Amino acid sequence: MDRTQLADFLRSRRGVLQPADVGLPHGPRRRTPGLRREEVAMLSGMSTDYYARLEQGRGPAPSESVLKSIADGLGLSAQERDHLFGLAGRQAPSAPPREERVSPGLLRLLDLLRNSPAQVATLAAETLAQTPLSIALFGDEMAYDGLDRSLIHRWFTRSETRHVYPECDHTDLSRALTAQLRAAYSHQGPGGMAEEIVETLLETSAEFASFWRAHEINTYYDGYRKRVLHPELGLLDLDCQLLFGSGRWQGLLVLSAAPDSAAHRKLDVLSAATQHLTA
Repeated sequence: MDRTQLADFLRSRRGVLQPADVGLPHGPRRRTPGLRREEVAMLSGMSTDYYARLEQGRGPAPSESVLKSIADGLGLSAQERDHLFGLAGRQAPSAPPREERVSPGLLRLLDLLRNSPAQVATLAAETLAQTPLSIALFGDEMAYDGLDRSLIHRWFTRSETRHVYPECDHTDLSRALTAQLRAAYSHQGPGGMAEEIVETLLETSAEFASFWRAHEINTYYDGYRKRVLHPELGLLDLDCQLLFGSGRWQGLLVLSAAPDSAAHRKLDVLSAATQHLTA
Protein backbone atom coordinates (compact mmCIF):
# COMPACT_ATOMS: atom_id res chain seq x y z
CA MET A 1 0.00 0.00 0.00
CA ASP A 2 1.36 3.38 -1.01
CA ARG A 3 -0.11 5.61 1.71
CA THR A 4 1.44 8.84 0.43
CA GLN A 5 0.23 8.44 -3.16
CA LEU A 6 -3.17 7.18 -2.01
CA ALA A 7 -3.66 10.22 0.22
CA ASP A 8 -2.46 12.57 -2.53
CA PHE A 9 -4.78 10.98 -5.08
CA LEU A 10 -7.82 11.22 -2.82
CA ARG A 11 -7.13 14.88 -2.07
CA SER A 12 -6.65 15.66 -5.74
CA ARG A 13 -9.92 13.99 -6.78
CA ARG A 14 -11.86 15.65 -3.96
CA GLY A 15 -10.40 19.01 -4.92
CA VAL A 16 -11.73 18.96 -8.48
CA LEU A 17 -15.32 18.07 -7.56
CA GLN A 18 -18.00 20.68 -6.94
CA PRO A 19 -21.13 20.00 -4.84
CA ALA A 20 -23.29 20.22 -7.95
CA ASP A 21 -21.25 17.41 -9.53
CA VAL A 22 -22.53 14.97 -6.90
CA GLY A 23 -26.00 16.42 -6.31
CA LEU A 24 -25.19 18.46 -3.18
CA PRO A 25 -26.20 22.08 -2.53
CA HIS A 26 -23.36 24.59 -2.73
CA GLY A 27 -24.09 25.99 0.72
CA PRO A 28 -22.09 28.83 2.37
CA ARG A 29 -18.84 30.20 0.98
CA ARG A 30 -16.06 27.63 0.84
CA ARG A 31 -12.51 28.46 1.83
CA THR A 32 -11.01 26.00 -0.64
CA PRO A 33 -12.25 24.56 -3.95
CA GLY A 34 -13.76 21.12 -4.12
CA LEU A 35 -15.77 19.00 -1.72
CA ARG A 36 -15.22 18.83 2.02
CA ARG A 37 -13.95 15.64 3.61
CA GLU A 38 -17.21 15.14 5.46
CA GLU A 39 -19.10 15.35 2.17
CA VAL A 40 -16.95 12.66 0.55
CA ALA A 41 -17.32 10.51 3.68
CA MET A 42 -21.11 10.88 3.56
CA LEU A 43 -21.21 10.04 -0.15
CA SER A 44 -19.00 7.00 0.50
CA GLY A 45 -20.99 5.76 3.50
CA MET A 46 -18.23 6.00 6.12
CA SER A 47 -17.22 8.16 9.04
CA THR A 48 -15.47 11.46 8.42
CA ASP A 49 -12.68 10.41 10.80
CA TYR A 50 -11.96 7.24 8.83
CA TYR A 51 -11.87 9.05 5.51
CA ALA A 52 -9.75 11.87 6.95
CA ARG A 53 -7.16 9.35 8.13
CA LEU A 54 -6.90 7.97 4.60
CA GLU A 55 -6.22 11.45 3.24
CA GLN A 56 -3.63 11.96 5.96
CA GLY A 57 -1.82 8.71 5.16
CA ARG A 58 -2.85 7.07 8.42
CA GLY A 59 -5.05 4.22 9.54
CA PRO A 60 -5.45 0.61 8.33
CA ALA A 61 -5.38 -0.43 4.69
CA PRO A 62 -8.90 -0.02 3.24
CA SER A 63 -10.77 -3.12 2.15
CA GLU A 64 -12.01 -3.68 -1.38
CA SER A 65 -15.56 -2.77 -0.34
CA VAL A 66 -14.35 0.50 1.21
CA LEU A 67 -12.38 1.34 -1.93
CA LYS A 68 -15.41 0.66 -4.10
CA SER A 69 -17.51 2.94 -1.89
CA ILE A 70 -14.94 5.74 -2.16
CA ALA A 71 -14.74 5.29 -5.94
CA ASP A 72 -18.52 5.55 -6.17
CA GLY A 73 -18.61 8.54 -3.83
CA LEU A 74 -16.00 10.44 -5.82
CA GLY A 75 -17.53 9.40 -9.13
CA LEU A 76 -14.25 7.91 -10.36
CA SER A 77 -13.90 6.57 -13.86
CA ALA A 78 -13.05 2.90 -14.33
CA GLN A 79 -9.40 3.82 -14.87
CA GLU A 80 -9.31 6.04 -11.79
CA ARG A 81 -10.99 3.30 -9.75
CA ASP A 82 -8.39 0.76 -10.84
CA HIS A 83 -5.67 3.26 -9.96
CA LEU A 84 -7.20 3.72 -6.49
CA PHE A 85 -7.19 -0.05 -5.91
CA GLY A 86 -3.57 -0.29 -7.02
CA LEU A 87 -2.41 2.44 -4.64
CA ALA A 88 -4.17 0.66 -1.78
CA GLY A 89 -2.38 -2.59 -2.62
CA ARG A 90 -5.54 -4.32 -3.79
CA GLN A 91 -6.22 -6.21 -7.00
CA ALA A 92 -8.45 -4.01 -9.15
CA PRO A 93 -11.56 -5.76 -10.49
CA SER A 94 -10.44 -5.25 -14.10
CA ALA A 95 -6.72 -5.94 -13.65
CA PRO A 96 -5.76 -9.62 -14.15
CA PRO A 97 -2.16 -10.79 -13.70
CA ARG A 98 0.34 -9.33 -16.14
CA GLU A 99 1.38 -11.24 -19.24
CA GLU A 100 5.15 -11.28 -19.65
CA ARG A 101 5.25 -12.36 -23.32
CA VAL A 102 3.85 -10.72 -26.41
CA SER A 103 0.22 -11.67 -26.81
CA PRO A 104 0.03 -14.28 -29.62
CA GLY A 105 -3.15 -12.70 -30.93
CA LEU A 106 -1.59 -9.23 -31.13
CA LEU A 107 1.51 -10.71 -32.73
CA ARG A 108 -0.59 -12.33 -35.47
CA LEU A 109 -2.35 -9.03 -36.11
CA LEU A 110 0.99 -7.25 -36.28
CA ASP A 111 2.15 -9.71 -38.93
CA LEU A 112 -0.94 -8.95 -41.01
CA LEU A 113 -0.05 -5.25 -40.74
CA ARG A 114 3.60 -5.66 -41.71
CA ASN A 115 3.20 -3.08 -44.52
CA SER A 116 1.81 -0.48 -42.10
CA PRO A 117 3.43 1.44 -39.25
CA ALA A 118 2.39 -0.62 -36.24
CA GLN A 119 3.85 -1.90 -32.99
CA VAL A 120 3.02 -3.82 -29.83
CA ALA A 121 3.88 -2.12 -26.54
CA THR A 122 3.18 -2.55 -22.83
CA LEU A 123 1.26 -0.12 -20.67
CA ALA A 124 4.64 1.17 -19.45
CA ALA A 125 5.51 1.94 -23.12
CA GLU A 126 8.03 -0.86 -23.60
CA THR A 127 7.99 -1.67 -27.32
CA LEU A 128 7.90 -5.46 -27.77
CA ALA A 129 7.53 -5.71 -31.54
CA GLN A 130 7.55 -3.35 -34.54
CA THR A 131 6.83 -3.54 -38.23
CA PRO A 132 9.57 -2.33 -40.60
CA LEU A 133 7.56 0.81 -41.37
CA SER A 134 7.25 1.60 -37.67
CA ILE A 135 11.03 1.33 -37.35
CA ALA A 136 11.42 3.63 -40.36
CA LEU A 137 9.24 6.24 -38.64
CA PHE A 138 10.39 5.99 -35.03
CA GLY A 139 13.64 4.07 -35.10
CA ASP A 140 14.29 0.70 -33.50
CA GLU A 141 12.54 1.09 -30.13
CA MET A 142 13.41 -2.49 -29.15
CA ALA A 143 17.15 -1.78 -29.04
CA TYR A 144 17.23 -0.20 -25.56
CA ASP A 145 18.15 -1.70 -22.20
CA GLY A 146 17.11 -1.03 -18.62
CA LEU A 147 14.60 1.72 -17.94
CA ASP A 148 15.25 3.11 -21.42
CA ARG A 149 13.17 0.23 -22.77
CA SER A 150 10.26 2.51 -21.86
CA LEU A 151 9.51 5.37 -24.23
CA ILE A 152 8.22 7.29 -21.22
CA HIS A 153 11.59 7.14 -19.49
CA ARG A 154 13.41 8.16 -22.67
CA TRP A 155 10.95 11.00 -23.30
CA PHE A 156 11.92 12.72 -20.06
CA THR A 157 15.62 11.83 -20.05
CA ARG A 158 16.79 11.79 -23.69
CA SER A 159 16.15 15.00 -25.63
CA GLU A 160 16.64 13.24 -28.98
CA THR A 161 13.51 11.15 -28.30
CA ARG A 162 11.39 14.26 -28.85
CA HIS A 163 12.80 15.04 -32.29
CA VAL A 164 10.22 12.69 -33.83
CA TYR A 165 7.40 15.05 -32.84
CA PRO A 166 6.74 18.78 -33.46
CA GLU A 167 7.84 20.90 -30.53
CA CYS A 168 4.37 22.44 -30.16
CA ASP A 169 3.03 18.94 -29.33
CA HIS A 170 5.59 18.16 -26.62
CA THR A 171 3.55 19.41 -23.66
CA ASP A 172 0.46 17.38 -24.58
CA LEU A 173 2.60 14.31 -25.18
CA SER A 174 4.30 14.77 -21.80
CA ARG A 175 0.91 14.87 -20.10
CA ALA A 176 -0.36 11.81 -21.98
CA LEU A 177 2.77 9.76 -21.27
CA THR A 178 2.69 10.68 -17.58
CA ALA A 179 -0.95 9.59 -17.36
CA GLN A 180 -0.05 6.33 -19.12
CA LEU A 181 2.76 5.69 -16.64
CA ARG A 182 0.41 6.32 -13.74
CA ALA A 183 -1.97 3.68 -15.12
CA ALA A 184 0.94 1.24 -15.45
CA TYR A 185 2.08 2.07 -11.91
CA SER A 186 -1.40 1.37 -10.59
CA HIS A 187 -1.69 -1.97 -12.39
CA GLN A 188 1.80 -3.28 -11.62
CA GLY A 189 1.88 -2.19 -7.99
CA PRO A 190 5.02 -1.92 -5.84
CA GLY A 191 8.19 -3.48 -7.23
CA GLY A 192 7.27 -3.18 -10.89
CA MET A 193 9.15 -1.42 -13.64
CA ALA A 194 6.65 1.45 -13.62
CA GLU A 195 7.43 2.23 -9.97
CA GLU A 196 11.16 2.32 -10.73
CA ILE A 197 10.57 4.70 -13.65
CA VAL A 198 8.42 6.96 -11.48
CA GLU A 199 10.99 7.13 -8.69
CA THR A 200 13.78 7.87 -11.15
CA LEU A 201 11.88 10.56 -13.04
CA LEU A 202 10.69 12.29 -9.87
CA GLU A 203 14.36 12.78 -9.00
CA THR A 204 15.58 13.79 -12.46
CA SER A 205 12.75 15.60 -14.27
CA ALA A 206 10.94 18.63 -12.85
CA GLU A 207 8.61 18.53 -15.86
CA PHE A 208 7.57 14.97 -15.11
CA ALA A 209 7.11 15.75 -11.41
CA SER A 210 4.72 18.61 -12.20
CA PHE A 211 2.55 16.41 -14.41
CA TRP A 212 2.73 13.49 -11.95
CA ARG A 213 1.24 15.65 -9.19
CA ALA A 214 -1.79 16.36 -11.40
CA HIS A 215 -2.96 12.72 -11.07
CA GLU A 216 -4.32 12.52 -14.62
CA ILE A 217 -5.43 9.00 -15.47
CA ASN A 218 -7.11 9.02 -18.91
CA THR A 219 -4.91 7.02 -21.24
CA TYR A 220 -7.11 4.81 -23.42
CA TYR A 221 -8.46 6.12 -26.70
CA ASP A 222 -10.83 4.80 -29.34
CA GLY A 223 -8.91 6.93 -31.83
CA TYR A 224 -6.65 9.95 -31.82
CA ARG A 225 -4.17 11.76 -34.04
CA LYS A 226 -0.40 11.84 -33.90
CA ARG A 227 1.89 14.19 -35.79
CA VAL A 228 5.24 12.66 -36.66
CA LEU A 229 8.33 14.41 -38.02
CA HIS A 230 10.43 12.38 -40.44
CA PRO A 231 13.92 13.75 -41.22
CA GLU A 232 13.41 13.42 -45.00
CA LEU A 233 9.65 13.43 -45.55
CA GLY A 234 8.75 16.13 -43.04
CA LEU A 235 5.49 16.23 -41.09
CA LEU A 236 3.01 13.34 -41.29
CA ASP A 237 -0.46 13.79 -39.78
CA LEU A 238 -1.56 10.28 -38.84
CA ASP A 239 -4.60 8.58 -37.32
CA CYS A 240 -3.90 6.21 -34.44
CA GLN A 241 -5.90 3.18 -33.38
CA LEU A 242 -5.01 1.32 -30.19
CA LEU A 243 -6.19 -2.24 -29.66
CA PHE A 244 -5.56 -3.78 -26.24
CA GLY A 245 -5.08 -7.45 -25.58
CA SER A 246 -6.57 -9.31 -22.64
CA GLY A 247 -6.05 -7.36 -19.44
CA ARG A 248 -4.86 -4.20 -21.21
CA TRP A 249 -1.22 -4.98 -20.38
CA GLN A 250 -0.23 -4.89 -24.03
CA GLY A 251 -1.62 -2.86 -26.90
CA LEU A 252 -1.33 -2.86 -30.67
CA LEU A 253 -0.83 0.67 -32.01
CA VAL A 254 -1.61 1.13 -35.71
CA LEU A 255 -0.98 4.38 -37.58
CA SER A 256 -2.64 5.27 -40.86
CA ALA A 257 -3.37 8.25 -43.08
CA ALA A 258 -6.48 9.31 -44.99
CA PRO A 259 -6.47 8.12 -48.63
CA ASP A 260 -5.04 10.64 -51.11
CA SER A 261 -3.69 12.79 -48.26
CA ALA A 262 -0.14 14.12 -48.18
CA ALA A 263 0.65 11.84 -45.26
CA HIS A 264 -0.67 8.81 -47.18
CA ARG A 265 1.61 9.58 -50.12
CA LYS A 266 4.57 9.99 -47.77
CA LEU A 267 3.85 6.64 -46.15
CA ASP A 268 3.79 5.04 -49.61
CA VAL A 269 7.21 6.52 -50.36
CA LEU A 270 8.59 5.36 -47.01
CA SER A 271 7.06 1.90 -47.43
CA ALA A 272 8.60 1.48 -50.90
CA ALA A 273 12.02 2.55 -49.59
CA THR A 274 11.72 0.20 -46.61
CA GLN A 275 10.78 -2.77 -48.79
CA HIS A 276 13.68 -2.02 -51.11
CA LEU A 277 16.15 -1.93 -48.23
CA THR A 278 14.71 -5.13 -46.77
CA ALA A 279 14.99 -6.87 -50.11
